[in-house]
Amino acid sequence: MKCDAAAFAGMYETIYKDLYRYALCMMRNPHDAEDVVSETVIKGYERIHTLRSEDAFKSWMFTILSNVCKRKWKAMAKQSPVENENVWEQLSDEAAGEDVMNLRLDLRRALAVLSEEERMIIGLSVYGGYQSQEISKILHIKDGTVRSKRSRAIGKMSMVLKKGGAGYE
Repeated sequence: MKCDAAAFAGMYETIYKDLYRYALCMMRNPHDAEDVVSETVIKGYERIHTLRSEDAFKSWMFTILSNVCKRKWKAMAKQSPVENENVWEQLSDEAAGEDVMNLRLDLRRALAVLSEEERMIIGLSVYGGYQSQEISKILHIKDGTVRSKRSRAIGKMSMVLKKGGAGYE
């Protein structure tokens, strides 16, 4: 596909929020999320000629982002196995009300219990809007596996939310 900088920017503008949300869900740190999205954009722009159709842009960029996240996790695991537990506090929006803040914190805790693969599946489903067949192609796992892992992940999150006493059903 032929694409100039303006065309790439136009397509990117339609998905950048979804990319960042997914990256934040995966990386659990706003700085790391920004880094992986930036790296994804650079890789996407450099390889835009390999994209066959403009309609596949979103899926193609999420695939690149998933791969960048995996590489970042591996690099981080080699450097430091200790995870910063206070990173979720950095994400708080001071302008939001207390109820919204509590809901965000509860959701972050629920996401934190998921494995990397489960977070990827939930992130692609929620933030990317993908169906199980599309997720299976992006992550290179079977369609049925995506559905079962998504179901289990939602169950885990539900248990965390119920235990938190927030009253979410």
